[in-house]
Amino acid sequence: MSETQMQVAPEHKMSPEVKAVPDTMTAAFDDFMEAFESFKEVNDRRLNEIEQKLTADVVTRDKLERINRSMDEQKRVLDQLALKKARPALGRGPETGPEAAEHKAAFEAYMRRGDEGALRELEAKAMSAGSSSDGGYLVPDPVDSEIGRRLSVVSPMRALSTVRTVSTAVLKKPFALTGPATGWVTETAARPQTASPQLSELTFPTMELYAMPAASQTLLDDAAVDIEAWLASEVDTVFAEQEGDAFIRGDGVNKPKGFLSYDTVADGSWSWGKLGYVATGAAGAFATSGASDVLVSAIYSLKAGHRQNATFLMNRRTQGEIRKLKDADGNYLWRPPATAGQAATLMGFPVAEGEEMPDIGANALPIAIGDFRAGYLVVDRTGVRILRDPYSAKPYVLFYTTKRVGGGVQNFEAIKLVKFAAN
Repeated sequence: MSETQMQVAPEHKMSPEVKAVPDTMTAAFDDFMEAFESFKEVNDRRLNEIEQKLTADVVTRDKLERINRSMDEQKRVLDQLALKKARPALGRGPETGPEAAEHKAAFEAYMRRGDEGALRELEAKAMSAGSSSDGGYLVPDPVDSEIGRRLSVVSPMRALSTVRTVSTAVLKKPFALTGPATGWVTETAARPQTASPQLSELTFPTMELYAMPAASQTLLDDAAVDIEAWLASEVDTVFAEQEGDAFIRGDGVNKPKGFLSYDTVADGSWSWGKLGYVATGAAGAFATSGASDVLVSAIYSLKAGHRQNATFLMNRRTQGEIRKLKDADGNYLWRPPATAGQAATLMGFPVAEGEEMPDIGANALPIAIGDFRAGYLVVDRTGVRILRDPYSAKPYVLFYTTKRVGGGVQNFEAIKLVKFAAN
């Protein structure tokens, strides 16, 4: 194959405008791996040009960026196919039997026709508080659990973090900052009383998250339409987007507090209540020499117990820059997934993509690494509620759907950040 063919053929195959989007997980994964091989070839050429001429050819740089964007698009297709594959059938949960069927039928009657009599009768028989003071009814259990499962796939923070379900508005969690004091003594020496452990209380209030999809009465009258599936498909993605943003950068005002909203400090000066960071050594960029050293420092700033469960979190643009980095032996630090549906790895640690993470910039914090299951807590209040409103937007019927969610850092030493700054 000629040099010209080697340069043109991969670019033609990688172009999203030319190549059709694959419709199977295997085909999408094969295309992604093919794109990565082309990426490595072009990036190696770029590095050789920099070494020989102190700058890379414009054509090479442009081609590398096109392949990089194509890889991002193919990874997005892979994620969508994995999401579709992970979705179980709606309304087929473990809750079976006559009571579950009766609740499902009553809920569907409320959704389609606004007939709440059967729901009221069921709640009266169960002596439950399914109808809140503000109106609305609890979604049947299969739909509620379905929304939760699909959110865990869509939102990386929900999938990475610890999730607690509560029945109250606030979760209070005690945390031991220090253990009991200890000391060495001889066999017959006096044993003075040791200091008590130091406890701190963390508070996680739940905030209301809502969506209000609209449906025409014609849609509701159509018996072929699965109302539960329609409801889940309408609200799960918007809930996931709002949650994902709040868990990362939420300010804690009427929403969960994201981990990037906490005070940060250089890791050498870390103290409880703040998140430690490691600086790259250059404002808005990796260091010109030993660019990957900051990643090694961030990894080993975690204690061993957290490091073994650590995951990198960054957006796709940052990941695109990291794909270009090599170690001292010329090996790429970023590795593609071993099989379809798995995560890419960076220096042996899985990489999760959170589009809410900031881009690389001066004094930005685009990369986080940590044991998020130990470090971040998501609090769900039991139940997703629906209020049917056929009046406000006639001829459409609105479904005011709410859930209560909270979140915040529960262990400040389990998450570390990379700051693109001189120090």
